[in-house]
Amino acid sequence: MSPPHAPSLSLYPQMAADPIHGHPRWALVLVAVSVGYFLADGADLLWNQTLGKTWDLLCHHLVVVSCLSTAVLSGHYVGFSMVSLLLELNSACLHLQKLLLLSHQAPSLAFSVTSWASLATLALFRLVPLGWMSLWLFRQHHQVPLALVTLGGIGLVTVGIMSIILGIRILVNDVLQSRPHPPSPGREKTRGTRTRRDNGPVTRNSSTLSLKD
Repeated sequence: MSPPHAPSLSLYPQMAADPIHGHPRWALVLVAVSVGYFLADGADLLWNQTLGKTWDLLCHHLVVVSCLSTAVLSGHYVGFSMVSLLLELNSACLHLQKLLLLSHQAPSLAFSVTSWASLATLALFRLVPLGWMSLWLFRQHHQVPLALVTLGGIGLVTVGIMSIILGIRILVNDVLQSRPHPPSPGREKTRGTRTRRDNGPVTRNSSTLSLKD
């Protein structure tokens, strides 16, 4: 999904200033479309992948759909939901990483640059918005029903933990281990094992890119 919510927030800053009530009609439509996207992607994962490989993504989608659906059905907290959709900007880099892996472009300069971009956008568009939303929810908990505070808190903690794990995996498996090393007899076999993809998926790359959103 190519998310337009970053320019949307800059053109309508009221959504961040008043995340409960401050939003135009098109923002509600965008959040509703995002709910449909996550539902469709979840159905695709259930249909085409095994549960053991996609349980983390399915948990992520379940939490996100629950939170965004609350905004759509109530007509409130749309600005809050728009801020949460900033996390999807990082997904563009993750998808590009996966395409490079599928086209056997790892390790390469393009893959290294994309890995760094994934790490940078994860910090900027995942961790920073998650921190802002957590702080806002903590400060404004008296204005929000307890059930929504609980739902939002669970969602923020879940996505936050998954984002931190994803960042560590990208740093360790794709940034640090993909650096070129001087060739040595004892290392050639190891490098061949890491980069070979003809006979099956490589564990380090499949685990790194298991979180798309």
